[in-house]
Amino acid sequence: MESPYRLHYAPDNASLVIRLALEEMGLPYDTTLVDRPGKAQDSAAYRALNPNGLIPVLETPQGPIFETAAILLWLADTHGQLVPAPDSAERAPFLKWLFFASNTLHADLRILFYAGKYIDAAQTETLRAGIRPRLRQHLQILEAEAAQAPTWLSPQQPSVLSYYLACMMRWMALYPAGTDRSWYQLADTPYLQKVLMQLELRPATRAAIRAEGLGVTPFTSPTYANPPEGSAT
Repeated sequence: MESPYRLHYAPDNASLVIRLALEEMGLPYDTTLVDRPGKAQDSAAYRALNPNGLIPVLETPQGPIFETAAILLWLADTHGQLVPAPDSAERAPFLKWLFFASNTLHADLRILFYAGKYIDAAQTETLRAGIRPRLRQHLQILEAEAAQAPTWLSPQQPSVLSYYLACMMRWMALYPAGTDRSWYQLADTPYLQKVLMQLELRPATRAAIRAEGLGVTPFTSPTYANPPEGSAT
């Protein structure tokens, strides 16, 4: 690796969150496209990096790291950016919401997106119909927190959490393709909407747009990725 970090990514996958964090922190990194249609994530080489066969993986001087929230927290603490300091009074509230985003919101999103992995194919729409109210509730809980404008979830100051939420809200508007997505309306969460609008203006987001073909408003009015670096969606 020429750079200290190598991001194994696929366009508009969870690796997008890591790309945004790396860009926001101004860290040099290399990328390796994971050929999802070709099942490269199931190859022996990739499973050696992440035995779960999931994207992303970030190779670091301390070895490969997987799990989106783990990568974000490690990067942020290693470089002292985009998180409250460990001795800050804001650290505990930030951590609980970061893990809520990872363990609850993102986990439920995976059920929505990949319902066929959890239930018989004939029941996937029933499962999706059941998970959508939970997702709306999660968003309203986060909206109430954003209304208080903590530094790590405010329009004025980006954090690894705000980028993580922005990506998940992007995906809610787009996926799964061909299914009902009317349940998600950005206007229902005006405080979070302000956060997303400000993130769209940042150089980190503009860099990710160029790299992964995300369109000019990737969070507030998203379009499907048109990835210039390969077709891995």
